[in-house]
Amino acid sequence: MALKKLLEDFERALKRLKEAYELANLMKNRELYEFFRDSAIQRFEFTTEIMWKSLKEFLREKEGIVCKSPKSCIKEFFSVGYLKEEETFRLLKAIDDRNRTSHTYHEEVAEEIFSSIGEHLPLFEKVLKTLKGAIK
Repeated sequence: MALKKLLEDFERALKRLKEAYELANLMKNRELYEFFRDSAIQRFEFTTEIMWKSLKEFLREKEGIVCKSPKSCIKEFFSVGYLKEEETFRLLKAIDDRNRTSHTYHEEVAEEIFSSIGEHLPLFEKVLKTLKGAIK
């Protein structure tokens, strides 16, 4: 998939994630909160997936680096100077959270993942902005 298309998909997914997250927060302490929370978690999963695939394609096209896993792509993105160390750790945590989404049938896990989405959003936005700026 071409990098430009991936970035368009990443941008769209990020927009939908923000919408889902905001709606779920509005629904807190209401009857359908869990539905909205779980929807936001699903959007988080999609967004994290397209984010790392965007990194993978960017690194291949622009830096000549081949990476095969989400964490290796994040580490490579750091190694070529696009992320600070602290941002790298936070993105690696986002991957860990994404991997935990298969366990959201546990209410406490679902709540932990949902609460971390707000921390991940600004960093996802920064990654998208960095990628878009680097391909111009």
